[in-house]
Amino acid sequence: MPRENFNDLVAFLAVAREQSFTKAAAKFGLSQSALSHTIRSLESRLGIRLLTRTTRAVSPTEAGERLIKSIGPLFDQIEEEVDALNDLRDKPAGTIRITAADYAIDYVLWPKLRTFLKDYPDINVELVLDNGLTDIVTERLDAGVRPGEHLAQDMISARISPDFRYCIVGAPDYFENNTRPEHPRDLVQHKCIGMRLPTYGGIYPWEFEEDGREISVRINGQVVFNNIYYILEAALDGFGLAYIPEEIVAPHLESGRLQSVLQDFLPYWDGYYLYYPNRRQSSPAFNAVVNALRHKT
Repeated sequence: MPRENFNDLVAFLAVAREQSFTKAAAKFGLSQSALSHTIRSLESRLGIRLLTRTTRAVSPTEAGERLIKSIGPLFDQIEEEVDALNDLRDKPAGTIRITAADYAIDYVLWPKLRTFLKDYPDINVELVLDNGLTDIVTERLDAGVRPGEHLAQDMISARISPDFRYCIVGAPDYFENNTRPEHPRDLVQHKCIGMRLPTYGGIYPWEFEEDGREISVRINGQVVFNNIYYILEAALDGFGLAYIPEEIVAPHLESGRLQSVLQDFLPYWDGYYLYYPNRRQSSPAFNAVVNALRHKT
């Protein structure tokens, strides 16, 4: 098979797995039109359509699915073997892709990585912000970050942070016009700033603890976000109460721009963990990243 045919197959796999010409083109540094032409040429040579294209989505046909299942693992194996050559280098090298929520990137990953990466210039790290429970295998990511209670059973994990807790906070202006809640059930009478996570679909419920018993409260309010920092800004602007990690609100509590309530009902949660499948264990670069991120008590 001519070499260009292999390149076309790699391009097809990328488009099929991303289900997007835009995302696949960005990976290769190509224009969408050039990538589309490559796929059309491949389909023309094979004499069969591999992808179904609509204005909103791209999906493999039956023939495309068959081709993915047959050649996908082979190309994955080639990629892994090429990556394994880094074992022979004097210093670890390679690209590590990690998905994590906004708070985990800011307060757990980056404070450690910004020091680590200066000592390992041949290691590249791509941090993918995602507040949902991403399937790292499907998305072809090397690792993900989740709190301990959300870890998948079939993954290896390494603890990378201490336990943490959320705070319920509001601006002084908000409390001038609203009584302070004394129990989590009082929140139904308050405007609360919601967080919508793609995995849950609905508004994320606020979690508390009383006498060893978990309490979950479904809140309502005028505004909803999918980013913790927008929630913080809305709280500072007086739009209601917010449920935010303690580290983020600490400077605003100290300055008086925010005030906290319901402290006695807020438990500490299991810290963040880096999780990954077995196949990543053989990479020196990946092992170096894990060791740098590992929580040291």
